[in-house]
Amino acid sequence: MFPISDPVPTLAQLRAFLAVADHLHFREAAVSLRMSQSALSSAVSALEETLHTQLLERTTRKVLLTPAGERAAAHAAQALKAVEDLVDEVAHDREPFRGPAHLGVIPTVAPYILPALLPMFSRRFPRLKLTVHEARTETILEEVREGRLDMVLLALPTEATGLIEEPLYEEDFLLAVPAGHPLSGDDGPVDREVLKGLDIVLLNQGHCLREQAVDVCREVGARATAATYATSLPTLVQLVAGGLGVTLLPESAVQVETGKRVRLALRRFRPPTPGRTIGLAYRASSARAAEYGQLAKAVRAALRARHLPIRITP
Repeated sequence: MFPISDPVPTLAQLRAFLAVADHLHFREAAVSLRMSQSALSSAVSALEETLHTQLLERTTRKVLLTPAGERAAAHAAQALKAVEDLVDEVAHDREPFRGPAHLGVIPTVAPYILPALLPMFSRRFPRLKLTVHEARTETILEEVREGRLDMVLLALPTEATGLIEEPLYEEDFLLAVPAGHPLSGDDGPVDREVLKGLDIVLLNQGHCLREQAVDVCREVGARATAATYATSLPTLVQLVAGGLGVTLLPESAVQVETGKRVRLALRRFRPPTPGRTIGLAYRASSARAAEYGQLAKAVRAALRARHLPIRITP
């Protein structure tokens, strides 16, 4: 690596020299580059001065490459090709919805929403190379801030700085109780106050759904049991079905998690109904921020078309 202060060949000098090396004639080379012969000659001379080497043997009848010139011509061709590839690659990256995009999704959303979104991404944005990373809220927030993820699908608001948050949909929480529980015999809505007398099981620390459920319990003065926690939403449902307590279940998860002969009952809450807002977040400083905003619109449309038990935000 040479010092940055040292003179180096310019692209114009390399183009001029390579044209002469191809044509072995200054006038023909100048015509091919649409420049004057004197400007061409000056550029080649400047290159020789920069390299401290004679590249061309000039006679009254023709131009010849010196041995150093032959080697320099090969390197010049490679250098110009590399620059052209760089320009083409960057130009492709400037095209919208093209190239790699890394999406982070929280576990209490991924299994229930991604089946509606991934076919849409493949169909509408075929040049977008989407990869999905499932992790808890704290992890994907850190990764999107650090640039390892481009977008994250999670519960809003995040209270994280430097992010644009695009609400996508809202959904209700349902009260899930074991089959045979005193609350399983009716299908009418219940007040949130009923939580005060129940053993409430939650997800482990790090899941935003846990924090949302704790907030609901705190509002009515209920307390979650400290004895049992689950590592995933399917496990949480099984704990409830096994009689270890009750829980709050996002409505988008109901069809998947209760469609496997799981023995539990679901009750709706009376207004104000507890629930959550799910949205797309991405760095405000991202060069693709406007593009991600358009993706959020496409996500809303895809979810609306699936008629899921959620309320799409405007």
